[in-house]
Amino acid sequence: MAVLETAKRFLSFFHRPARLLVAVSGGSDSKGLLLALHRAIEATGKADLSLAACTVDHALRPGSADEAEAIAAFCASLGIAHMVKRWDGHKPTAGIQAAARNERYQLLASAADEFGATCIVTGHTLDDQRETILMRSERGQGPGGAGMARATLYDRRFWVLRPFLGLRRADIRAFLSAEGVGWFDDPSNMNMRFERVRTRERLAETGGEVAAAWDAASRARSSARAAAWLKLHARVHENLVVSFAGAAVAGCVDADCRRALLAMAAVVGGRTHPLAAETVTRLMAFLERDEPGRLTAGRVVFDRRATGLYLYREARDLRLLALRPGEAGIWDGRFTVRNVGNGMVQIGATNDGGLQQERLIAAGLPPGVAKRASVSAPCVVSTDDNCVAKTDVEPRIGPYDTFLPGFDLIMAEMIAGLFGRQPYVRSPVHDLLTEMER
Repeated sequence: MAVLETAKRFLSFFHRPARLLVAVSGGSDSKGLLLALHRAIEATGKADLSLAACTVDHALRPGSADEAEAIAAFCASLGIAHMVKRWDGHKPTAGIQAAARNERYQLLASAADEFGATCIVTGHTLDDQRETILMRSERGQGPGGAGMARATLYDRRFWVLRPFLGLRRADIRAFLSAEGVGWFDDPSNMNMRFERVRTRERLAETGGEVAAAWDAASRARSSARAAAWLKLHARVHENLVVSFAGAAVAGCVDADCRRALLAMAAVVGGRTHPLAAETVTRLMAFLERDEPGRLTAGRVVFDRRATGLYLYREARDLRLLALRPGEAGIWDGRFTVRNVGNGMVQIGATNDGGLQQERLIAAGLPPGVAKRASVSAPCVVSTDDNCVAKTDVEPRIGPYDTFLPGFDLIMAEMIAGLFGRQPYVRSPVHDLLTEMER
C-alpha cells in the first residue's frame, strides 16, 4: 500500500540512530502516520530507529482531554512512549488558529526536548497542501512561495518533517480501515468561521482544480540564485546596516534578487513576514528611479546614495526589554539577548550613536548613514547599581529563525553567514533538498 511504502522510503533517508517524535492529534492523518511508521520500523527489525509521540491538547472544546487519553492508550498498545502537552492560559478570541499553531509547535518542541528526539514528524497531507496553496495565493503571496515544505526547521532547534505531503487523506483512511483502526473527527474542521474550512469546502466543490501546482524544487533553485546574488553584492556592517553597490540594485530586475533584497530588509526591520504587495510595488518604483533619496517601508530606511543603497532600522518604536538573570528575549525582532549576569538588565535603543557611529564610519559608510543607523543599536544597562550588566547579544534572522522551510535553507544560510551567525541545525535526513523536497 502507498502509505506504508511512503513510510518505509521516508525512514530510509535518516542519519542513524534517530528518534522521531510524531505529533498525534487522533485524527486520521496523524494516527495513520504513527501507525505506518511503526509498521515500517517493525518491518526493518532494526533498533537504530525509534518513535515517541506527543498529543497537544489545546483545551478549546469539551472532550479534548478524553481524546488525548484515548490516544495515549493507542500508543501504549503499540509500545510507543507518549505524552500529552496541554495549552493552558489565555486563549485569544481573534486569530485563534494561528495562536494555536504557534503554541502547538512550542509544546511539541518541549516534548522533543524531553524525549531526546531527533526531529518532529507531522501528518500533513496533499489535501492540506492544496488548501495552503490556495489560501496563500489568495492573500497575494503567489504560487511561487505558496506551498508547505516537506521539511521545516522550527526555532533553530528541531526539523519538522512531513512525509505524507504527497498522499491523499483518503489513502491514509483506507490504510487505517484495513488495519481496523479508527480515528477522531475534530468538530472545528466543520466550522465555517475558519479560513481553512471554507477553502476545503471550495476545493471539494471544484475537485481541487483551483489550486495550482507548486514546485518546491523550483523554489529551492530560486533560493540558491538569491543566495549567490547576496554573496556577490550584500555587505553587513556591525549587524546594523546592509549595503549594496548601486549597480547591483539598478540591475535587480528579476524575482530572485528581489526576494534576496526583501529578505535582507525583513532582517534589518526585525520582521517575520514579507512586505505587502503594494508596499513592494512602491519600493521597487523608488529603486528603479535610480536617484538619491530615502524611503521608509516595513520599519526599514532604504537610503539611496551615489555610493549605493543602504538599509537600516527606522529610529522609532524601539521599545525596552527587561530581563532577569538567566532570561533570554528578543529585542526589536532584530536581536536575541540573554542575560548572563547576576542582576536585572534593560535593553533599549542607544539614542546617542557614539561608538557605534564611529565604527560604522570606520567601516566606510557615509557619515549620514552611520549617524542615523547607530541610534537604533541595542544598548544594555543594569537596573541594579550593585551589579554589572552582562549579556550575550546575537543578531536574529527574522524571516527564518522561527520557521525555516527547507527550500529556503540555502538563502537563509547565506544571510546568517553575512550577519556572523553560525549555520542552522543540520537536517536529520540525507540530502534534504533533493530527497525531502521531491
